[in-house]
Amino acid sequence: MKKDLHPDNYQLMVFEDLNNGFRILTRSTAKTEDTTKWEDGKEYPLLKVHITSASHPFYTGEERILDIEGRVDKFKARAAAGEANKKKRAAAAQKEAKRTAAKIAKAESAADSLKTAK
Repeated sequence: MKKDLHPDNYQLMVFEDLNNGFRILTRSTAKTEDTTKWEDGKEYPLLKVHITSASHPFYTGEERILDIEGRVDKFKARAAAGEANKKKRAAAAQKEAKRTAAKIAKAESAADSLKTAK
């Protein structure tokens, strides 16, 4: 086996689930600035996590609906918004092209009128 492969700076640390407040005291090498008082009255480093086995649906057995709209509906809404934006940009580009063509035509007619005036 390779020597010095695993870290050796383990320390007792409290992990807190932000969903339900579940806390566990275990050893870890994670770094954190926060501290908290544990049930034994001592201060330990605190690492806040978004999900643990106490709040994950796989472990709790409860289904949670995270959003009412499904993934397909969200995709269709994004696709429709993108298509509308694409049409809007194309219309703006056509309008700008017509405006530029009109300016060029006006400049050419002015140049023709100057030539005929001479």
